Amino acid sequence: MGVFLVREMVGTSSHSWSDAARQAVAIAAKTVRNIRTVEVVQSTARVEGGEIVEYRVQLKLSFEYES
Repeated sequence: MGVFLVREMVGTSSHSWSDAARQAVAIAAKTVRNIRTVEVVQSTARVEGGEIVEYRVQLKLSFEYES
């Protein structure tokens, strides 16, 4: 059992909310090791001309602290 840190971030995609979450995790994983869980806190979208043009997800990432 270790210590876990939680960080919030926002992912975006022009395709879907799940793609926005995947991209956020992929980018975070480039600099953060040991990501264990992802919690979607909020899903929103930007609309232009009556169409969704950007999906956004606010995430909480938890990762194990390494001393």
